[in-house]
Amino acid sequence: MGTVLAFDFGEKRIGVATGETLLASAHPLTVIRAESNDERFAAIGKLIAEWQPERLVVGLPTHADGTPHEMTRLATKFAERLQKRFNLPVAMADERLSSLDAEARLRETGRNAKSAKPLLDAVAAQLILQTWFESSSHASQ
Repeated sequence: MGTVLAFDFGEKRIGVATGETLLASAHPLTVIRAESNDERFAAIGKLIAEWQPERLVVGLPTHADGTPHEMTRLATKFAERLQKRFNLPVAMADERLSSLDAEARLRETGRNAKSAKPLLDAVAAQLILQTWFESSSHASQ
């Protein structure tokens, strides 16, 4: 039981969400916008120091039918780097349609595309973490 940080990995931005395993509830946290990997991992390191998570979750992007593509490989590599750098367990969670769902949820709050954009990746990370909480397999990970 404890805090979990989740990541919606992208080449330009990384959405971050947090949640508690006891409550199984996820919340958007921030979006990391950094050019270099060093800057990205430094920002992630600050979040890990602040939130003290027991585990990390990374969204696993795939085609709608579940087959992998280039972003699948990049997200998997990102997850491996997180595990090696921070020595925390890292789980992967299906993120199919998380960005579309995040857009729809932000529209429901009355935000237009422009005002929703800064929050989009963090809300996508929230949905990834919520999916992980709701999956029956997370208890064993």
